[in-house]
Amino acid sequence: MIKPIKINMNVSETNTLKNNHQPRNQFTHLKRRGAEILMLGFNDVSEATVSRYLRSFKSNHPDKKKQQSWMTFLKNHRNEISAMDFFVVPTIGFKILYVFFIIDHKRRIIRHFNVTSHPSALWVIQQLRDAFPFDQVPKYLIMDRDKIFSPRVKGFLERQLGIKPKVTSYRSPWQNGIAERFVLSARTDIINHVIVFGEDHLRRLMKEYIDYYNGDRCHLAMGRDSPFGRKIEVKPFEFSKVKSIPKLGRLQHRYEWKKAA
Repeated sequence: MIKPIKINMNVSETNTLKNNHQPRNQFTHLKRRGAEILMLGFNDVSEATVSRYLRSFKSNHPDKKKQQSWMTFLKNHRNEISAMDFFVVPTIGFKILYVFFIIDHKRRIIRHFNVTSHPSALWVIQQLRDAFPFDQVPKYLIMDRDKIFSPRVKGFLERQLGIKPKVTSYRSPWQNGIAERFVLSARTDIINHVIVFGEDHLRRLMKEYIDYYNGDRCHLAMGRDSPFGRKIEVKPFEFSKVKSIPKLGRLQHRYEWKKAA
């Protein structure tokens, strides 16, 4: 068994390892991180040593006051916040499609989505018109620093819809964490399992997925409920069996009690 040892590195080398191994790929396994360090010539380094070095880098933002301020804002205005973002999906012909969506923070409901191959500020403005009827406007809309979310888009939000745009800090996806989590869910639940043939195909897939996401998919953050809400079923008969309802081409399922014994 390899024992934990002290790695003889200067401050610059230590900071480089922390910065390059921890925040950029948080899903990389600890064993792989240790292997990368071994490839740098640091022999006899145990996983415990690697873990100890990486645990010292936990900050989501270099300025702790700004980090706390943003988290307080999200907590205090949770019922008044929506967020918008894009994510890309390649097609079988290596064409890049862009999925635009708007998600509410209160119940994580996907309010609106659309697909395009040529996103622009004017296209985003039209999506905002479609997404927000005048009686259902949030107070704040979170967005990242994508150049598509231009001053023209922000001006439309403020002057036409009365929404305050909130732009995240540079390279701080954690500030738009709910939108980022939806992207991960969409990729994990369906996008990574299918080959997209074109814009219409992706739009149909996303429509089917968002119906499942809003109405069927249970979320830990929602107390294991769906965004639209699902009633907890009561077993109708003593010998009733559970039936599986396939969703998304059998990639996902919903389970209910059979009505008949």
